[in-house]
Amino acid sequence: MTRAQIAAKISEATGISKKETEIVIEGFISTIIECLSGSDSIEIRGFGTFKNLIREPRKARNPKTGETIDLKKRFVPKFKVSKEFKKIVQESLSKK
Repeated sequence: MTRAQIAAKISEATGISKKETEIVIEGFISTIIECLSGSDSIEIRGFGTFKNLIREPRKARNPKTGETIDLKKRFVPKFKVSKEFKKIVQESLSKK
C-alpha cells in the first residue's frame, strides 16, 4: 500500500479531505524523522516503538575485493512492533 492509498483510506474513514489527510501523514512522518535525528525515541502504545540502535565502530571486509574497511560508529533507525499489533496481525493472517 502506498502513501496515497493510505491517505485515501483514512480520508474515506474519517471524512477529512484527501489533501488534509496527506498533510497529516507527511507531518507524522517528518515528526518521526525529526525525533530520531535528535536521538529521541517514539512510543505509540498499541502500535510500536521507533528508536535508534548504535552500531559501534568495527572492521569489515569487502567481499568482492577482500579489502578491509573501517566502519565508523553509526545510528540505525529501528521499529519494534507492539505485542498487541503483532497479535492482531498473526490472528488475522492465521484465519486466511
